[in-house]
Amino acid sequence: MKKINKVKIKINGKNCIINPKMTLKEVIARFKIPLNKVAIELNENIIDKKKLNKIKVNNKDKIEIVHFIGGG
Repeated sequence: MKKINKVKIKINGKNCIINPKMTLKEVIARFKIPLNKVAIELNENIIDKKKLNKIKVNNKDKIEIVHFIGGG
């Protein structure tokens, strides 16, 4: 069985390569995304921010991060 050295994911439509076994929280931190004003979707499912540390990112996962912007 071949060991995967890197994991290919998409973040907001852009291809990215990360280390295997990274949690979603580690991925968010790596890209310096502030957690207080965003919503996070993993493979079309909204993620509870309290669970970010428990969710491992897998090859070909799709992450969407939506920033909240005030205005009228």
